[in-house]
Amino acid sequence: MPITVYRARKIITMNPMQPEATHVAVCDGRILGVGAREQLESWGRAALDERFADKVLLPGLIEAHCHLLEGSMWDMPHLGWFDRRDPRGKLWPGLRTLDAVVDRLDAATATLHAQGKAPTEPLFAWGFDPIYFGSERMTVKHLDRASRTNPIVILHANLHVMNVNSAMLQAAGIGPGTEAEGIVRFASGPLAGQPTGELREAAMYLVLRTAGASLMAPMRASGVRAFAALACMQGVTTATDMANTLTDDTCRVLEDVLADDAVGLRLLPAFQAFQGAHGASQGTQRVLELKRRNTDKLRYGLVKMMLDGSLQAFTGRVRWPGYFNGAPNGIWVTAPGQYEADFETYHRAGLSIHTHVNGDEASEAAINAIERVLTRAPRPDHRHTLHHGQMIDAPMFRRMANLGLCANLFINHLWYWGDQHFETILGPDRALRLDACGSALAAGVPLAIHSDAPVTPLGPLFTAWCAVNRITPKGRVLGASERISVAQALHAITLGAAHTLKLDHEIGSIECGKRADFCVLEDDPLQVEPMMLKDVRIWGTGLSGLWHEAAALRV
Repeated sequence: MPITVYRARKIITMNPMQPEATHVAVCDGRILGVGAREQLESWGRAALDERFADKVLLPGLIEAHCHLLEGSMWDMPHLGWFDRRDPRGKLWPGLRTLDAVVDRLDAATATLHAQGKAPTEPLFAWGFDPIYFGSERMTVKHLDRASRTNPIVILHANLHVMNVNSAMLQAAGIGPGTEAEGIVRFASGPLAGQPTGELREAAMYLVLRTAGASLMAPMRASGVRAFAALACMQGVTTATDMANTLTDDTCRVLEDVLADDAVGLRLLPAFQAFQGAHGASQGTQRVLELKRRNTDKLRYGLVKMMLDGSLQAFTGRVRWPGYFNGAPNGIWVTAPGQYEADFETYHRAGLSIHTHVNGDEASEAAINAIERVLTRAPRPDHRHTLHHGQMIDAPMFRRMANLGLCANLFINHLWYWGDQHFETILGPDRALRLDACGSALAAGVPLAIHSDAPVTPLGPLFTAWCAVNRITPKGRVLGASERISVAQALHAITLGAAHTLKLDHEIGSIECGKRADFCVLEDDPLQVEPMMLKDVRIWGTGLSGLWHEAAALRV
């Protein structure tokens, strides 16, 4: 097999036995060796490639909790508070008033009408986050200003809540007599008892069954390709789709797109084992069948479960003393007893289970359930992982370590909602232990960190910046003692993330035998100031020995 030796200004290997090097040899899509040029040439005749002689090579970055929605949602108007740039490079300015949100929706409905679409054509939008708007909540009164005929559906940034207008409520058959947890109603006035148009958690499915479940997970080849292009721009070579129905049509799209060598992404879609049509036994059978179709670039086998909702939506389950602003406790997306029973079914089948928990009550319920399952059905090296884990404290991390559990913390919360946690959601003291990376590592829990894109933008170096600096937009440092070093943060987005996915034998570090996956950087993340980590420039990626330049992939 032909051997190519690549020279770099610096290679950060994430291998503690050989932390740095200047050359790496690649053969047949794998790393043959790392070291000095003369050492690598002892393998045999090799071609020297110096295209990266002035660049820094890092293992391909791993986003172990995100969603393919980040590629496909941009076909819909974005209504977020922060500026966001889509995969095509278009900047969507943040919206700072509810009137601005309505204006963007009004413009979108005008576009539908100009295109000759029917006045009853649905309009979907996403990214809205009411927590930035104080006590005022969006209702049908706002959305009906944009259209009374076009059904409007707005998916919140947290993906746990939506707002709809009167036309959508009517189309979905939701009225004052509809009984479902999560339907918000007007408390007083002439509309008292009527739905406001805000739907939380399971109540959203009353709309999805009418508007189409694809609103939550549109699976189109164009969206997968857009996601792969965005991943390359952020140095990501391996990513998850952390809640996928894995229907035959969905799998066909994934398999067709990822078979293309021009798509530089390895994807792990996790089976959505909550609020779906399958029971745990059927779900287990489905995932085991799909695992037989695995390739280098498409890896079935993960299971996604969910206990509670979102803290910033006040649907997360929290322990005493509850939410700082006095909001009622959140929603069990899955009842704890059902969670335990389903978890045991997937666990006994040998599958890796990744569980969504946000509030500390939900985290404790998950740990308790898993402890009982492991007592009944011990299994070494299971690497089940708790995701988000915003309120996990030191005692819970110690229990997780004893049980062999991993943590994948949603550290981007520190920037996007840190001030709101301090002022409204958790209060000044509990906000200091938000996404406690330092405590996780001190307890010996294997750690990954993530963006949950599209909830926040895909970008592991920004995520690492959040973990290192723990700073909010108002300049608060939330929990200085929970900061981790740059080296530890880089580990969490490479080898640490690979560990949670049971792929650390293949990816996550640059060493002999592993996949030739690289993140190619213009700057050295270990040399820049920690506050500049998010600004490190990315040239592109290499996946199993094939190179992809980010500048050439903007779609």
